[in-house]
Amino acid sequence: MKIDPPSPNLPRGRQFFAELKRGNVYKAAVAWTIGAMLAASAARADEVTIISDLRGPEGPLYIDGNLYYVGWVSNTLSKWDGKTTIVLNKTEGCGHNGLALTKRKTFLLACTNDPGAILELDLTGKQLRRWDTDSNGKKFVGGINDIVVTANGGAYATVFGPYGDPPIPTGVIGKILYLAPGKEKWGEVATDLNYANGIGVSPDGKTLYVSQTVSNCVLKFTINTDGTLSNRSNFALLSVLVKNKNDSPWLGPDSMKIDSNGNVYVAQWFGGKILKISSDGKLLHVFEIAAGDGTTNLAFSPSEKDLYVTVVKDPKDQLAKGSIVKISNVK
Repeated sequence: MKIDPPSPNLPRGRQFFAELKRGNVYKAAVAWTIGAMLAASAARADEVTIISDLRGPEGPLYIDGNLYYVGWVSNTLSKWDGKTTIVLNKTEGCGHNGLALTKRKTFLLACTNDPGAILELDLTGKQLRRWDTDSNGKKFVGGINDIVVTANGGAYATVFGPYGDPPIPTGVIGKILYLAPGKEKWGEVATDLNYANGIGVSPDGKTLYVSQTVSNCVLKFTINTDGTLSNRSNFALLSVLVKNKNDSPWLGPDSMKIDSNGNVYVAQWFGGKILKISSDGKLLHVFEIAAGDGTTNLAFSPSEKDLYVTVVKDPKDQLAKGSIVKISNVK
């Protein structure tokens, strides 16, 4: 802001008030600048890095006082007890990605390396079961990206899509798979998704949400009584809710979690943020994440007061170096 000095030709009284005004404007300008800086700092003041030096952080779950998370580059499942971290599982070639807790207190783990796989592990990381094909014997071409378990013990999983070299979006082959309660095989319940990613189910079990990363949108489906899906529709167009941070073709929703009130929290890959969206598609809050642009997922603390966010510093980094940060939730 440019402030011109008072004219020396002004009468003494008017010159005095001009000097006074000039000083007040200057002070106001300084105060405004400092206030803006403090506000910007305050917006991220509560972001605390709790785990660093990770490779492809994803899939956080907070269970019984422990934070579990995976790394798709390190091929690991780990547990953090608040002080130390131990690796529970390392399966080369898996590309550990989505993680879900079953009603039996076991994990379902998404292997994102193409062709994908789904592993069932106990809480110590021991493999109990592995699926490499669906009910028709087809491999999970495109890789398994995320998994969610339903209240009745069923589970849904997403098939992502081809990720070549260079990594540009190509075939639209994304799918949603369903494992019915008590069944042994996964079956297709939705196809032709544009890089299906994060997946979640509403608290009442009637609505399924799924991220289409390349389309930068979240879809929703009605869950039928037999677990099949219907009424496919757009739920949230992220480019309408927030301004695009860049023009990457991979800018879009990644994994998600849904709170007890039915609000959807979506991590935006290449966007460096978490969007909190109401069940009717309204943007409630944007959590800007300072630790990086590659926000991938989040977990709730037991009271949903805090969020544990997995984030890659630079989403273009092939090693996907990142961390887990803790931030406060908002009502």
